Amino acid sequence: MDLDTVNPSWLIFSDGFSSGRAVSSVAKRLFDVAASSLLLLFTLPLIAIFAVLVKLDSQGPAFFRQQRMGLYGQPFQLIKLRSMHVDAEADGAQWASRDDPRVTRVGRFIRKVRIDELPQAWSVLKGQMSFVGPRPERPEFVADLEDKLPYYAERHMVKPGITGWAQVNYPYGASIEDSRHKLEYDLYYAKNYTPFLDLLIILQTLRVVLWREGAR
Repeated sequence: MDLDTVNPSWLIFSDGFSSGRAVSSVAKRLFDVAASSLLLLFTLPLIAIFAVLVKLDSQGPAFFRQQRMGLYGQPFQLIKLRSMHVDAEADGAQWASRDDPRVTRVGRFIRKVRIDELPQAWSVLKGQMSFVGPRPERPEFVADLEDKLPYYAERHMVKPGITGWAQVNYPYGASIEDSRHKLEYDLYYAKNYTPFLDLLIILQTLRVVLWREGAR
């Protein structure tokens, strides 16, 4: 969705966003509950093993909690396996970068294979996230991005996701310009999501994970 050609009336009055979403929303929630329950059940031993490895590799807790922006801009606590040193943001919030020196040895591996993302299934089960949706962003970055990017707040019209249309179509972003390009994908998803599109994104995610694309 090209931001340069979007206007407010097209976003609000054309098909999408809130119109005709009841059936799709129920199907999406049922899938989220079933899939997150199964994922947690089958990966709990793996999460436990890597939680121990994270503790042995560096000082600090095994799990990392951070406030993120959810549906309609409501904050929630995101939980992941910790992949950075505990003092990674002693100087304030920072974008992740390629070969980020703040990442631990075990953290580098679990990021590559996406194991650090598995605990997010708990947020999906609680209803704070969905399996598919825009990446949940930090409030510190959201305030700046909403000021600099038009329609950025509209991405919060759907629940954030573990994976999403932007995540599988655009490499990891670490700048305002990257966020602009990812927003174009997020707005397309927020306006047009269907169970079929979610299935397509999940299949694309498997490809990304197997070929280890875009991780930092």
